[in-house]
Amino acid sequence: MGKTHRGKGLKDQVRQGRSECPVCKRTAVKVVFEVQVKDKTIKVCKTCKASISHGKFQKEAEALVPAS
Repeated sequence: MGKTHRGKGLKDQVRQGRSECPVCKRTAVKVVFEVQVKDKTIKVCKTCKASISHGKFQKEAEALVPAS
């Protein structure tokens, strides 16, 4: 893929996919990675996605999903 097409899918999103990560509270990071937590899907940053998949931020991610 050429360099002209990199990030093209983010151009149509609000603020090019950047906002505050709900898990780590960092601002202006790309929040485009979807993670399944308690049958819900939340969007998190790249670092939190890896941490949740390795079991590190599991408690914080579960706290974001309201109990049903």
